[in-house]
Amino acid sequence: MNKALQRIAYVAVFAVIGVYGYVVLRGPQGIPALLEKRQMIRDLQEHNAMMQRENQYRRERIQKLEHSPEEQGMEIRKQLHMLRPGETSFILPEPSKPPATTPAAQP
Repeated sequence: MNKALQRIAYVAVFAVIGVYGYVVLRGPQGIPALLEKRQMIRDLQEHNAMMQRENQYRRERIQKLEHSPEEQGMEIRKQLHMLRPGETSFILPEPSKPPATTPAAQP
């Protein structure tokens, strides 16, 4: 009888540990939260990489503008919409967007 009670106690302890582990892993601080945090980390890393590329592009652009009078002239003309004598500028209208279709309107 003593060994039977001991086995039942071991099974009960393992069952409680199993249930506790299941609840902890499935709860708000468990595996779903871990996966969500990993996705957030990936998104932030991609955003940081994009920002670094943009910063590098802007640094290079500033270097070009500091050291190249031709680049400076082109940038000034572009921002002030100025033309040299004999140049022609064409201003095109922005393309209109097609009307959005709703799922209910589609056959």
